[in-house]
Amino acid sequence: MVKWKHNSKIKMQKAKSRFKIQNLLKFLVLSFGFSLLAISFKFYVFAQNCPATDYVCQIAEQEKLLDTYKDAHEKNKSNLASFQKQLNGIIAKLADLTKKLKATEKEIVQRETDLTAQTEILSDRLRDIYKKEREFTVLTLLFSTKSVADFNQGLTLRRTSAQQDWQLITGISQKISSLKKDKETLKKNQTSLTSLQVRIDKQAEFLEGEVEKTETFFSQVKKKIAEIQALKAGGFSTSVGDVPPADDPASRPDYNPGFSPAFAVFSFGAPHRKGMSQYGAYGRAKAGQSAEDILHAYYGGVEIKKDYSTGINIRVSGYGTVDIETYVKRIYEMPSGWGDSGGFEALKAQAVAARSYALAYTNNGAGSICATESCQVYKPSNKGGKWEEAVNATRGWVLMAGGKPFSAWYASTAGGYTFSYSYNGHSTPGLWDTPSGKGGWTSQAYEKTAESPWFYKSWYKTRSNVSYGRSHPWLTEEEFSDIINALLIYKGNSSEVTHLSFLEAGVTDTWDRSKVKSEAGKYGGPVTKINGTPEIVYSNDGFTAKVYLETDRGRKEFSGEEFKYIFNLRAPGAIGIKSSLFNIMKK
Repeated sequence: MVKWKHNSKIKMQKAKSRFKIQNLLKFLVLSFGFSLLAISFKFYVFAQNCPATDYVCQIAEQEKLLDTYKDAHEKNKSNLASFQKQLNGIIAKLADLTKKLKATEKEIVQRETDLTAQTEILSDRLRDIYKKEREFTVLTLLFSTKSVADFNQGLTLRRTSAQQDWQLITGISQKISSLKKDKETLKKNQTSLTSLQVRIDKQAEFLEGEVEKTETFFSQVKKKIAEIQALKAGGFSTSVGDVPPADDPASRPDYNPGFSPAFAVFSFGAPHRKGMSQYGAYGRAKAGQSAEDILHAYYGGVEIKKDYSTGINIRVSGYGTVDIETYVKRIYEMPSGWGDSGGFEALKAQAVAARSYALAYTNNGAGSICATESCQVYKPSNKGGKWEEAVNATRGWVLMAGGKPFSAWYASTAGGYTFSYSYNGHSTPGLWDTPSGKGGWTSQAYEKTAESPWFYKSWYKTRSNVSYGRSHPWLTEEEFSDIINALLIYKGNSSEVTHLSFLEAGVTDTWDRSKVKSEAGKYGGPVTKINGTPEIVYSNDGFTAKVYLETDRGRKEFSGEEFKYIFNLRAPGAIGIKSSLFNIMKK
């Protein structure tokens, strides 16, 4: 038999439970509404009131726009963070409430089972009472009792039993009523929770959109500032776009280093970027340009003399002497296979450049020339194939300046821009190596058309293929921040550069990251976090002019030259920037 002496206590616990659930729902609704009000934020873009050429005014106007909304934006982000924390709390409470509701359902099922059993007991008792009332009349009791006292005692017992039975009936009726109320409360709470969950989902989606719009707005303003700064600095900003794959998968933009955020510096071209770009020449040939077109593009208005003496002998260090035409046939600087894929005119241009360079270097054979890439790669046997055809097709062709052979520099890849240089009174042009000049970089670069593996590459190995144990050029945020802190120190006190070598170099008195971080505190650091994407400003003259970084210590600005210098000094292992034209990627 179930005992009912704790009924009043149970009722009190149930009442408290319902009160807690109802107040929890009210709390969630009120809290949620408050958070929505916290992010009510609108943007108004100021009109441009500065002259088109007054970049200082334009920058100040955009920075004023940022300053105007900076506090509101920070408060907005703080409120959003608080809301997210609150939302997580709501989700946890909902989960806990759902768990309790399931437990209540389970308890209800158990109570229904108990009630069924108790109802059966009650039915038995009722039948028993009825039977007793039929069987045990007063006369029966008188005949079966030896005394009046016994008679009274038996009668009292019968009445007491009847009272207990009716108390049980009353208790069961109350429990059934309570059960129905519990079920009703459960259904109401489930409905309220479902409704609240829908509201939270919808409003959370709305808030995510608002946050994204806020961040986009500030990103656009910062981008505008970068563009104006680029114009002020005589440069420009652009996206890199699609680039040909580097010859090492780890050196490509799509490489996954296995951590995030990850930073890498990508060089456009290497190394000196002067004279003819070999891949650029290949791209121009594929575009239909002749050898003469290619030579004039890279060397400017230089004369192309087509009947220069072929009887001059060239002395090659370690290999003896050969005539100039045989010498050129043994130069291994450009793939012969290009001649079969639209690049024969590039081979011809290369033959003229190699011939001119050798004649200028040796002063028409008076001196000797080395056989390595420090001069030109020479081997003691003819290369043959399309290369020899190109040499024969340009027999006697020499670039001339001031009446003498012109020193025709060339290199694999210039990254889309070749620098000017001068020799014997003639200067080559500095040019954006695309069909449409600067506007065509990088998308239309001839080197991109030719798929140069060095057009856009992040370097992490030495020329002898040593990587100091690194399998890729990507840096962690800690490693990249260490370089930025070294930059801050260098800008603040350049004499400290002696302490800023990369740790693996073994240079005496090199500061470790902890020391660099400490010293950077004197110059606006230390930086520990890089926010957003690095902003790069390119010079109209083909180099990286400015690097802008948003950090946890504010916006930092560096010249491309000082960034390259300290990066190459401090970056771990053999990671380095090979070109003054570079980009920084974060992912």
